[in-house]
Amino acid sequence: MLTGKQKRFLRAQAHHLDPIFQVGKGGTNDQLIRHIEEALEKRELIKVSILNNNLDDPKQIAQELADGAGAELVQLIGKTIVLYKESRENKQIELP
Repeated sequence: MLTGKQKRFLRAQAHHLDPIFQVGKGGTNDQLIRHIEEALEKRELIKVSILNNNLDDPKQIAQELADGAGAELVQLIGKTIVLYKESRENKQIELP
């Protein structure tokens, strides 16, 4: 579980990132979650965008992705999700 200070730090780090995954009208699936897990292992911090043709609740999608990938939900703003998971081998981010 991240503290408020850690989430603020991660939000600042994620500000300059571009979303690398998109959730479309098909919603979330096992393959998307597996790709997100792999990206989190390499990068630790990623953004995911939800397309306008997806009518599901963004909060629900964000929680599904975070739970499925074993990651922390840092932020959900509009239709952009920021996820963090500490990498085992490629540690790059030192949390305060």
